[in-house]
Amino acid sequence: MSWTEADNSLTRTFQFCDFNAAFGFMTRVALVAERMDHHPEWTNVYNRVEIRLRTHSKGNVVTQKDRDLAAAIDLIVGEDA
Repeated sequence: MSWTEADNSLTRTFQFCDFNAAFGFMTRVALVAERMDHHPEWTNVYNRVEIRLRTHSKGNVVTQKDRDLAAAIDLIVGEDA
């Protein structure tokens, strides 16, 4: 599955084997996002993490910062961006 661009956002849902795996993923993403100074909107329910990326400082639209973070997240889950 890949990122979907709609409604001025990049979105993607990730599913893991359990809550610990999902939370570990979120922790790794948080560390990268902090270094990039670009933070996702996300929700987590058990083994599922839903992420929305958009740049608030640019009027809530998709920018290169969002695309770069999406690519970094893909690398975290072991996919080529």
